[in-house]
Amino acid sequence: MNETDSSQGPSSLEVDRKNMQDLVNSYLHLTKEILPSLARSSRQDWPVREDHCFQRIVLDTICNGVWYEHLDRPAYKNLTHDEVQRAVDLCYEIAKGHADLCQLNNQSLIWRGKRSAQT
Repeated sequence: MNETDSSQGPSSLEVDRKNMQDLVNSYLHLTKEILPSLARSSRQDWPVREDHCFQRIVLDTICNGVWYEHLDRPAYKNLTHDEVQRAVDLCYEIAKGHADLCQLNNQSLIWRGKRSAQT
């Protein structure tokens, strides 16, 4: 069989690309739909409600600082596989209540100089 025979199924590169796109789609769905919906309904104690706020918090956390100092824009197109996997994992941890969103938001604001470390 030659290398161009598609009957062998997708190449590992194609699988990696699909997996990466699935992760990015999950990250976008979680930050644009799921987390804001939870914030408006069952998690009204959360400090943020808007999709861009969830994206800021998640990206700052995985970058360990202001995300746009570490990533080109748009961030979701410039994440590595590891970064997008950590972003998705963090979104799930936030959704389940296993990650302290108030603390993560506070740290994000500290990195941005919008809140002091003593608050």
